[in-house]
Amino acid sequence: MIAITGATGQLGRLVIDALLKKVPASEIIAAVRSPEKAADLQALGVTLRAADYGKPETLHSAFAGVDKLLLISSSEVGQREAQHKAVIEAAKAAGVGFIAYTSLLHADTSPLGLGIEHRATEAQLKASGIPFALLRNGWYTENYAASIAPALAHHAFIGAVGEGRIASAARADYAAAAAEVISRDDQAGKVYELAGDDSYTLAQFSAEIAKQSGEQVDYINLPQDEFAAALKGAGLPDGLSEMLADSDAGAEKGGLFDDSHTLSKLIGRPTTPYAEVIKATLQK
Repeated sequence: MIAITGATGQLGRLVIDALLKKVPASEIIAAVRSPEKAADLQALGVTLRAADYGKPETLHSAFAGVDKLLLISSSEVGQREAQHKAVIEAAKAAGVGFIAYTSLLHADTSPLGLGIEHRATEAQLKASGIPFALLRNGWYTENYAASIAPALAHHAFIGAVGEGRIASAARADYAAAAAEVISRDDQAGKVYELAGDDSYTLAQFSAEIAKQSGEQVDYINLPQDEFAAALKGAGLPDGLSEMLADSDAGAEKGGLFDDSHTLSKLIGRPTTPYAEVIKATLQK
């Protein structure tokens, strides 16, 4: 049996979709915080089990009989280290034979603050003795596409990346990679640095928005602290604003760039061009 944590999240659902093309639904367990929100997965024949990162007692029963576990990193930045530790300990107690973990691109050397909790989780996996593989995911193009609407409204796309290049890919590309690894054998010990085939600066990203929308959209580069303040002023939570600003600053240092094409080789096709994600976002 293959279990997927966070299966009702944006990445988790896409992983299940991709995995259903490789293994029977009867072999998939969706480990979710709220099973009542996953009726659509159950209708596909996927087994639902309650599993809350913050409630370790739910994890032990969720992983019973599981051979392979895909640990999708928690969305709760700042709590990830403790939550992931609980998952790993529960997996070990349940006799899980393999874990694939969605880490961060070049987590071991990443200048992004997000790397701290990912490095801690990678260390926990090594200490656990459970065979594992690391899916070190780069940025989702959707992370920047989410700012298209305000960019069009203000004719400006703001950030703090400078001339840093971002090799992002669509969330579905990373989901396809996770499905590949968790469904294959002999993956223990592998480390995948996953990023998009093409890269761009935010000035180029802004120009593509302008090109496709027919509207003027200029890239405005701000110092990290000013960018964080602008995000807070737009109504984003303080923690999220600081994280996004830190990530942009890390991207300026090369933290979100990789040109190994490991992702496209793993999924057997080119990654989704950022222009296609922009197009899809504009059509919504």
